[in-house]
Amino acid sequence: MRLIFMGTPDFAVPSLKALVESKHTVLAVVTQPDRPKGRGKKETPPPVKDLAQSLNLLVIQPSQVREPDFVSLLRSFLPEVIVVVAYGKILPRDVLLLPKYGCINLHASLLPKYRGAAPIHRALINGELETGITTMFMDEGLDTGDIILQKSIPILEEDTVGTVHDRLAVEGARLLNKTLYLIEIGQAPRKPQKGKSSYAPVITGADELIQWNKPARDIFNHIRGMNPWPGAHTFWGNKMLKIWRTHVREEDHTQEHQRSKPGQILKTGREGIMVCTGRGIIVIDELQLQGAKRMSAADFLRGTPGLSGAVLANVQGWEAVSDEGGDD
Repeated sequence: MRLIFMGTPDFAVPSLKALVESKHTVLAVVTQPDRPKGRGKKETPPPVKDLAQSLNLLVIQPSQVREPDFVSLLRSFLPEVIVVVAYGKILPRDVLLLPKYGCINLHASLLPKYRGAAPIHRALINGELETGITTMFMDEGLDTGDIILQKSIPILEEDTVGTVHDRLAVEGARLLNKTLYLIEIGQAPRKPQKGKSSYAPVITGADELIQWNKPARDIFNHIRGMNPWPGAHTFWGNKMLKIWRTHVREEDHTQEHQRSKPGQILKTGREGIMVCTGRGIIVIDELQLQGAKRMSAADFLRGTPGLSGAVLANVQGWEAVSDEGGDD
């Protein structure tokens, strides 16, 4: 089939690769404009543009998808289908109705759960045991179109948003090729979305803050749901402290720790940095102090003794307190 591909971030890269390697013809690649990144704010192309240019594909970067000139340009290609994978903009009706077979979207959840911008992050943060990928016929709603195919995967205890993202990107590319084959031979299912829907809003700065008054299991899920981007953080005195990896030591408080404050460091040692939460105990395994590199708790403790009793907080400038006794 003759198709136009629309996508922007790393998640869309395996899908574009798969389509180029298939028998389908990629007429053009539409991606978002280059954006300033890094400390120098240098204009940086999105990952899909990098791949498309390396494959000598035509790249189009409209500032607005509703511009009449852009819609006319798409129409001039006479595409049979438009494939959308994490493009990042809602398509207008004129674009949705343009191709013969419609616009097909690959979404990183088991719809109707987690419609919206951050389905992988939200699935991990909410402690889901499985997630998946969905292909659908697009309509004018936000991820509300009829389902074509779905594929589920388990979320493992050791998973982070990064590992689930990478697995879903690969599975999605496979599902997309299968979807286009079924559309081409006229056998694609079309199932209206049923069941309880949920929304996965974009991740904001407020989402990065660790709330130590929550249960240990919730904090564990929050931290792995922000790893490797954008990262969950807390504050130790006047410095930001990113927490990259943890494990749950106790789901509930023992009598020994019932009077400890949420966020208080109870003990440090070979196991890591043990922190009291709103319910239960969590252990920090990997972290990164502002201005330093990411490191294991063991390496951090070698250069930072006397942490026991300090209180981690969700606001800058919290004064650390110390109990008697040292690290073990």
